[in-house]
Amino acid sequence: MLKTGDKAPDFTLQNQDDETVKLSDFIGKKVLIYFYPKANTPGCTTQSCSVQESLPALETAGTLALGISPDSPVKQAKFAEKYGLKFPLLCDEEHRVAGEYGVWAEKKNFGKVYMGIVRSSFLIDENGVVLGAWYKVSPGDTVPKAMDALKGK
Repeated sequence: MLKTGDKAPDFTLQNQDDETVKLSDFIGKKVLIYFYPKANTPGCTTQSCSVQESLPALETAGTLALGISPDSPVKQAKFAEKYGLKFPLLCDEEHRVAGEYGVWAEKKNFGKVYMGIVRSSFLIDENGVVLGAWYKVSPGDTVPKAMDALKGK
């Protein structure tokens, strides 16, 4: 698991428009990265729409947003279009990046054990260092936790 002060693992993933996005492309800017289990599910929709609604405040704080899930570019594109999401939704279909960030883990639901995404978010500074790491974050807490960290709370 990552913690404040760790170097954020760099990655290269495709976005909803099938374009290549690298974390290192954003050196010089703060980045809010959030991992969500599956596009178009209630919690993931709440989380993503909350980020979309908060883009002006994040931008004022010099921060970009990136969402990451195991969904394909086609599914991410449909999700972005349906909810008017105007930021990159990245596709980690192999769970490689989720593994590097410590969010691909064993989960249990109704007695069933499986591997999946642990909803989490990370605030990365201009130099690629973790300013905040929140594992098992609730969908509505992604932005407030990041904003508190940006304000030094």
